[in-house]
Amino acid sequence: MSYLSTVQDVYRKAAEAPDASLCCVPQTPRYLPGLQIPRVMHQMNYGCGTTIHLRDMQEEQRVLYVGVGGGLEALEFAYFTRHPGGVLAIDPVAEMREVAATNLQEAAELNGWFDPAFVDIRDGDALALPVEDDSVDLAAQNCLFNIFRTADSGDNGKTGDLERALAEMRRVLKPNARLVMSDPVARRPIPDHLRADEVLRAQCISGCLTYDEYVQQIVDAGFGSIEIRARRPYRMLDRARYGLDEDLLLESLEIAAYKVDVPVDGPCVFTGRCAIYTGPDHNFDDGQGHVLVRDIPLGVCDKTAGALAALGRDDLTITDSTWHYAGGGCC
Repeated sequence: MSYLSTVQDVYRKAAEAPDASLCCVPQTPRYLPGLQIPRVMHQMNYGCGTTIHLRDMQEEQRVLYVGVGGGLEALEFAYFTRHPGGVLAIDPVAEMREVAATNLQEAAELNGWFDPAFVDIRDGDALALPVEDDSVDLAAQNCLFNIFRTADSGDNGKTGDLERALAEMRRVLKPNARLVMSDPVARRPIPDHLRADEVLRAQCISGCLTYDEYVQQIVDAGFGSIEIRARRPYRMLDRARYGLDEDLLLESLEIAAYKVDVPVDGPCVFTGRCAIYTGPDHNFDDGQGHVLVRDIPLGVCDKTAGALAALGRDDLTITDSTWHYAGGGCC
């Protein structure tokens, strides 16, 4: 049985009975006016963060959500789209699609504004999305892509499932549209004996890449601008239980990746850094399209932060990464 069959089996069982071990990061339920979320959706929240960010919401957009789970985030996206088929939810597990549809029916009973037709649930695979090219305004996945093996993982030959999934997301997105994701990453590479454990992979543990590897996969897929919106502790793999030399911390990462060309001088990756000019002039222009108004912090990508720091000016301060980028900035 392939590792993807193991993944589907794990989530088939999770559809039949909520599995607390798959609830990666306990989260306080969001409050949105007029939205009541069925209790079972919270019990089946198998993500490791969130893909719901207010600044991504626009009228009449078409949202693609891959891996419907219990339907929680599909419902939250529908809260903003509010039109038939506004949210397209894809899942390869029939039992998960069925329980999500049931949960959305319950949501309709609790919310007078909600019509289950707002969410179009389809049988489909992240590796071959049943979606037209350049047709989606916003795509999202929560704690799914970390399960996929990469082409250079050593235990996957030349399959490159993660590369295929990212390429599919980019294919269906409109130009300049965004892919919002939440996945766990590891502080150091996951040892081979854990990476080979298919159940741990399905449980969002052993398939984690490092932060640098994860971001590079997204860049290699052709996403030229990336926002790191959150980075926080996710799980600890203790050395005794997992056969490690020392404990290994996994972190939950929330990002937005934009379908724009990768600049010739490298991607723009925003990690919450700022540049501040404190010189005698009203502003500072670096000649590369970045104008800093005196005393006012400007959000900059890591590439720009490095270039400004390399100038060696006493009147330029470059802050460290906060791993929380709230938008705006240099690019």
